[in-house]
Amino acid sequence: MSGTAPASADLIVSALVVLGGAFALIGSWGLVRLPSLMERLHGPTKATTLGLGAMLVGSVVWFQLAEGVWTTHELLVSVFLFVTAPISANMIAKVHLHRLRQGEESEGAGPAGTPEPPPGSADWATHEAPHEGTPGDFAGD
Repeated sequence: MSGTAPASADLIVSALVVLGGAFALIGSWGLVRLPSLMERLHGPTKATTLGLGAMLVGSVVWFQLAEGVWTTHELLVSVFLFVTAPISANMIAKVHLHRLRQGEESEGAGPAGTPEPPPGSADWATHEAPHEGTPGDFAGD
């Protein structure tokens, strides 16, 4: 280490790490305790992402204030995390909705109620063949 960190740096970094740990703990607890897939999906994609982001910001702050060095590793991890978490959550939700639409067995009722398949006009989240006469229908060409 090149120097001693000021007390303000210790305080800021400690607060960010505790905040990040609390978010990660709450997100992990939600992943384990919530009963249905759509409810469990929010734990790792929301709270845990914020928790890891706070811890990474704490690391950046520590290296800048205590060492006087800018680090990009934490920023790259944050960008990768914040880009991939919503995309993976969207794909998991689409698969779940597709399986409900196909009539596959779903989980039981959770605190939010029994999951219901989307109404017949909600084709946006399923892998369904284009309807006759729509722009994606190549059989009619």
